[in-house]
Amino acid sequence: MRSRILRAILLAVAVTGFALGIPLGYTALRLVEDGARTDLAARAQRIAASIDDQIASGRPIDLGPVEVGVPEGGHLVVTSAGGVREFGRTPGIDALSVEVPIAQQGTVRLEVSSAPMHTAQYQVAALVVLLVVLSVSTGTVVATVTARKLAKPLRHVAARAARLGAGDFRRDDRRHGVPELDLVADALDKSAGALAQLVQRERELVGDVSHQLRSRLTALQLRLEALSLHPEPDTAAEARAALEQAERLAEVLNEMLAAARAARAVGAEPLDLGAELSAIAEEWREPLRRAGRALRVKVPEGLLARATPARLREAIGVLLDNALRHGEGQVVVSARRDDGTVVVEVADSGAGVPDELAHHIFERGVSGGGSTGVGLALARALVDADGGRLELSTARPATFALFLPVPRAEDVVGVTWRTDLTPR
Repeated sequence: MRSRILRAILLAVAVTGFALGIPLGYTALRLVEDGARTDLAARAQRIAASIDDQIASGRPIDLGPVEVGVPEGGHLVVTSAGGVREFGRTPGIDALSVEVPIAQQGTVRLEVSSAPMHTAQYQVAALVVLLVVLSVSTGTVVATVTARKLAKPLRHVAARAARLGAGDFRRDDRRHGVPELDLVADALDKSAGALAQLVQRERELVGDVSHQLRSRLTALQLRLEALSLHPEPDTAAEARAALEQAERLAEVLNEMLAAARAARAVGAEPLDLGAELSAIAEEWREPLRRAGRALRVKVPEGLLARATPARLREAIGVLLDNALRHGEGQVVVSARRDDGTVVVEVADSGAGVPDELAHHIFERGVSGGGSTGVGLALARALVDADGGRLELSTARPATFALFLPVPRAEDVVGVTWRTDLTPR
């Protein structure tokens, strides 16, 4: 986009420069020539007037008084009834000449070399070319700066749309002062909010449906197990057959839920948590620093987890924002390997979560600080979508723990890290 804008502006500048430069150059050359001819004609007119005065007084034509009016290197030819009189040498074939009539059908022809005129024309042409070059150069600089300023917000909006598509639903308050782009940014923020609510409702619905189905299936299996002990053989056989179908239904339900999780986690990949968490922390150091607080990251080298980068950034971002708004003191982001899973913890030194909110902190609309109560619910839904879970491990001080799956062996083999780190 930047190169396209730059080419369009440069083309407009070049066309404008040549469209103005060519007529300007032609006009300047004509002005130089007309000026030289006008000056030569004026000199010839003065010489002719002086000779007319001599003829009118009956004196013979004398070129002495008019020689001062002949330019340096010029040639004066006076033709009259008394003959032809000349002053100076002929400038050659490429000469600029003017002929003026005098009394008694005579003429005065004044000739000069055209070389000085051509020299002046070359100088004027060079000046016009210089002006055109300066104009195009200035236009190029302006075009480069303008293209950069226009392309930068376009790239930012495109990156925002890409993050939204990848599952990053955080609001972006950055605006660029371009009405059309700001409208797009507003639309993306509204879409992000709507998608966040949609994702959360989907996760809640799937969780509620799976819980209800599992509960009903468990109750049905218990009833069928009891019925399978019935003394009548036919009744017991039918109960065992129904119990077998119920167990198959439970297996199908588990497979469908696993497939749904796998489909949601299609973007999950092995991540080096040291690099990922450090990059996320860099976004939040400045806001915490302005609040007089520090952010520390403690991650073992080479620790890997399976997650979607955008979802992980969103979930950690929600926890850091929560620590910034409601916590106190230093914020610590740490990670460790524990019993076949990877645990990422975000903790601060604040008063923590009140007891009445601790068991409802992840419910939508629940907040202890006057906020919307959407962030933590969304963060849990995003972590759950990658096959992990988000818990409040300690209420005082508040410590949130993300339990992420360990990458499979087939995922790690042949992976090219974006951070140029090799797995250990």
